[in-house]
Amino acid sequence: ERIGKTGVEGKLKQEATSINLSLHYLEQVIVALHERSQGRRQHVPYRNSILTSVLRDSLGGNCRTLMVGAVAAEDSNIDESISTCRFAQRVACIRNNATVNEELDPALMIRRLKKDVAQLKDELKLIGEGDEESDLTEEDMAECRKLVTAYLAEEDPQATFVCGPVKRFRE
Repeated sequence: ERIGKTGVEGKLKQEATSINLSLHYLEQVIVALHERSQGRRQHVPYRNSILTSVLRDSLGGNCRTLMVGAVAAEDSNIDESISTCRFAQRVACIRNNATVNEELDPALMIRRLKKDVAQLKDELKLIGEGDEESDLTEEDMAECRKLVTAYLAEEDPQATFVCGPVKRFRE
């Protein structure tokens, strides 16, 4: 609020001044977060006010944040309304990468891993055409070396390594 425009005095004036100062620091944080997302800045001044300290996780952390701005339709408040819209536009420039915080239960993780191992064993049985064991011939070893060399030369970090009978199923 504009103190000169409203004409408040005393304690209300002090409160309005404190609110305006906190909003000023909030705007500094918003600008710093936008600059950080563009790689132009590292430090974000969260400690300048209690408001920015409290909103630290919501603004630049692992959260989805919503900005709600209240504007007035009267001509006498047009400057404040435009200022609010500009502030909301700056907030919209902030990009957070919110991810789900998941606490893993060790017992659940063990069950998942055991299930994955069982599935992989089943796949090996299917691909290896049963439980029969066979020794690799020199020709098989040469083919495997060729596949490993081709895989290591691959530039794509997402490339998969396929060796042996699996290659037949992927083609």
